[in-house]
Amino acid sequence: MSSLESNSSSFGRETKLPLSPPLVEGSLLISSREDLKEVEESAKEIIKFTTEKLSIDEASQLVISPLCGAVSLFVGTTRNNFEGKKVISLEYEAYLPMAENEIRRICSDIRQKWPVKHIAVFHRLGLVPVSEASIIIAVSSAHRAASLQAVSYAIDTLKAKVPIWKKEMYEESSSSWKRNKECFWTTSD
Repeated sequence: MSSLESNSSSFGRETKLPLSPPLVEGSLLISSREDLKEVEESAKEIIKFTTEKLSIDEASQLVISPLCGAVSLFVGTTRNNFEGKKVISLEYEAYLPMAENEIRRICSDIRQKWPVKHIAVFHRLGLVPVSEASIIIAVSSAHRAASLQAVSYAIDTLKAKVPIWKKEMYEESSSSWKRNKECFWTTSD
């Protein structure tokens, strides 16, 4: 058996597999100038408030980097029930100047706590029907632990500090503005 082959038996059959991918004629193992530019890629923070439907694909594509091996996402959607009532949609409002500043502060905190590359925070405003996304948070990092922890921190902190209000619309023609229990400026009952 040559040094480029390995035996793998499966039900008595022998298969020869290469130990490394074949070299393509003209390929280089040395980094190109474009690869070096990728090392210099600047960190991005994309914050978006919109009345349009949110795109999970758009958020994840914006944070992808050749320097990163992980993209973590949190997608919050409208569920169809709350405390025995049938929910038909949610309505969101925000004080945008303060909301954007608070999200930038959250991004800054994340960068101090974890080695992440790009962060995207999309939040829907207006009516959000059942099963549609109201928030998407996407974070990229070299390894999964940092991006997973950053996404968890981002949603928990956003709910506690960012001035975004949610109104639940019920099937029986009633509605109710909901307070975030995590929100620091509300008093506990």
